Amino acid sequence: MYARTLYIFIIGILLIACNRQEEATSQTASACLEEAEAALANDSIRQGETLLRKTIGLAEASQDWHTYYIAYQRLAVALSQSNPEEALQLMRKSLAIYEQHPDDEHNYVILLDYAGTYAAQVAFTTDGSYDEALDYTRRAYDIAATLLPPSGGDREGGSDLMCQTLTSLANIAWAMEDYRQALDYAHQAESVATTDLRPGILQVLARSYLSLNMLDSAEIAYRQIEAGNDVHMAYIVKSNLARIALRRMGATQLEDSVAEAFGQIEDFYYKALEQKDEYYQETLRQEMENQRLEYRSKMYVRTLLLVIIAAVAILLAAVLALRYRIRMQEQEKRRLQQEAEHQEKLLHQANEVVSFLQNFILERTEVMKKLNQGGDSFIYLSPNEWNEIERTLNAIDNNRFANIREQYPNMQEDDIRLCLLTRLGISNRAIGNIYCISISAVQHRKLKLKKDVFGESNPDITLEQILTN
Repeated sequence: MYARTLYIFIIGILLIACNRQEEATSQTASACLEEAEAALANDSIRQGETLLRKTIGLAEASQDWHTYYIAYQRLAVALSQSNPEEALQLMRKSLAIYEQHPDDEHNYVILLDYAGTYAAQVAFTTDGSYDEALDYTRRAYDIAATLLPPSGGDREGGSDLMCQTLTSLANIAWAMEDYRQALDYAHQAESVATTDLRPGILQVLARSYLSLNMLDSAEIAYRQIEAGNDVHMAYIVKSNLARIALRRMGATQLEDSVAEAFGQIEDFYYKALEQKDEYYQETLRQEMENQRLEYRSKMYVRTLLLVIIAAVAILLAAVLALRYRIRMQEQEKRRLQQEAEHQEKLLHQANEVVSFLQNFILERTEVMKKLNQGGDSFIYLSPNEWNEIERTLNAIDNNRFANIREQYPNMQEDDIRLCLLTRLGISNRAIGNIYCISISAVQHRKLKLKKDVFGESNPDITLEQILTN
């Protein structure tokens, strides 16, 4: 009888503890939105989408209108790459909610600008009309203009909003193949751009120049973009600089082949992002599981204070279960770490593909063909051919020789040309045929250049290694 009473008492305590746990884990819409944004910031797209849909339901139930339309807007951003049509539908819902419950014109401009962007994406992929995209974006621009006082200062981030809406208008004009109009909008956006928004504007500007075949202006714009740690932005800059170099040489067919190769690399990049998403999603799930276990352990400790015998048993079970779970989670983390290392190896292979394409471009220039087919006869290179070699190397080799000229302004032109030939991998025999000197004389000139100009006296380090590094 006593044992049965004690058993019923323990069950009652556990039910109370479970009810308290459910109350403690109930979420508000704003808290759920913060979790979703944290997941998206860690590239856990699918986990973020799930939390955003949950946020929408919570916000609608609690009539939290601000969180309601913000959650629709965040979900549209998360789906914009994979499903622009659904992203546009979500932005229409977000705008409808805001217009029924307005609270901040700054947010209204952002919503209209996103809606215009996704409408333009849908029109571009379906060859449809851009009227809806232009309507949203121009409305956003008109409201952003009212946030700028007549004196030209900034109020409530009006300059940033003007810059964003002008950039969106430039993108739409470019998609409509009105490249002159796109340039005009991009220049206007550049005049009010902040440091954070400048790379995006320069990208639109360079793309418009390239579409108009204004290669020099496009190259200048691309070289002004500071990619920083943005791997995808760096890829865009390098791939387009390579396209510019090929177009200058008139290698149209080769340009198409290289563009196709870069497209395959970009597909690989997005696949790597998806795998990274799976890694972060699993990590987030484990963290939530750890939090749940930690909370359960606390509830067990509270129960121990009321029922000594039951609490000791529960505590032992909880400790054993926790140790087992931690052991299993450590094994899982090691597996995930190995997968991450595998992805790094794949990205390294992608970089090797880029290097191969650079060498591929060099080998098919007319000057390289001339150098490789020279044999033992005298080889003459005109000033224009020397300039072509240097310009091509700068375009595909991160402006290396422009930096050398700036760092060593006293270098003779013959020394610069010897460095160019060395970087191209031209043999000492071929270099000797160009300068009409013996192979030993070429070796002596390289040794003297390495020591006198670059200050390297280590005999184990060659001029080729210095130029490569």
